[in-house]
Amino acid sequence: MSQHHTPGRVSVITGAGSGIGRAVARLMLAEGYRVVLAGRREEPLLETAAGHRQALAVPCDVTVAADVERLFAAALGQWERVDVLFNNAGVSGPAASVDEIELADWDATVAVNLTGSLLCAAAAVRAMKLQNPQGGRIINNGSIAAHSPRPRTVAYTVTKHAITGLTKSIELDGRGFGITCGQIDIGNAATDLLDQIGGGSGAMQADGSRRAEPTFPVQEAARAVLLMAGMPASANVGSLVVTAAGMPFIGRG
Repeated sequence: MSQHHTPGRVSVITGAGSGIGRAVARLMLAEGYRVVLAGRREEPLLETAAGHRQALAVPCDVTVAADVERLFAAALGQWERVDVLFNNAGVSGPAASVDEIELADWDATVAVNLTGSLLCAAAAVRAMKLQNPQGGRIINNGSIAAHSPRPRTVAYTVTKHAITGLTKSIELDGRGFGITCGQIDIGNAATDLLDQIGGGSGAMQADGSRRAEPTFPVQEAARAVLLMAGMPASANVGSLVVTAAGMPFIGRG
């Protein structure tokens, strides 16, 4: 790279080994970002990176504070700043209603979806406050479940509602430091996680029936994240909802 060329902004993406995280990572690399890929297993991260010289794979369990610290130390060690965090790591949690869920399953879902997002945001904010120029942007991956949940998804639904509170708190607490935060809520992007939730066999409806629902390409969800990430520091997309056209979300089915 020639010295007069301005290097790309640095983005940290959790859950980068599959699904939306993988699609966002690949799009950001294609658009000139320097991307730190985080996930529990190294092999899928390396598959996402596909040998790209601006990609750094860092195995990380977001529920472990020391892992998260190591992740951001690696990002700063490699590129000396963090401009964007895409807080994307998440699990679907158990299929269980509020009276059925096992405490261990609840705790495990909260640990990844909520506490993991907090730990990564905390590390990102600390880095963004100290770097020069100061500031950065955090994008939290919520879900359509933050607006309109499915039956028997209590742990997933509650964590995704909580992400909205985390998003607003980061936005307020970061205001004096040039740190902005927004939330993207994605409905029925075609991923393996959607198949787990029931996209394949038909998704559970509020009346207890199952029906096949429309999906849309995960690359389009990635483009929406890129739109949020690429806003100038003077603007912030606080909330973005992108769904498969015609999915039973608005109205009554």
